Amino acid sequence: MLSKTHQLMLYSLGRCTKQLNKRFEDAPLEVSISKAGFIDVLMESGLVGKKERALYKNLELLEKKRLLSYEHRELKFTLKGYKAFTKVQKSIMPYISHHAFWESHVPSMRKLQAHLKR
Repeated sequence: MLSKTHQLMLYSLGRCTKQLNKRFEDAPLEVSISKAGFIDVLMESGLVGKKERALYKNLELLEKKRLLSYEHRELKFTLKGYKAFTKVQKSIMPYISHHAFWESHVPSMRKLQAHLKR
């Protein structure tokens, strides 16, 4: 069982690699990222409130659990890791869908009532 932090790291790496590989969908190419590159992106994004060393430790733990492999300076999912990523992705997709819906939709004005703030 993975902690929420490790699930978040796994999900973030999965989304990162999917985004990087989007432009090569029609080509027989695949983009990979190094640990340092991935951690730099995370640190610049402001998505994590952790120090760089803590992020390295989280990635190392995911390697020890055989969810990630790091060979030739390439951070990649193992089969077990990719299954764990898809499991995390499926569990949070309903939340993401609801967030996207409410960001773009407002209920019908006939059904709304306005009140003064207290």
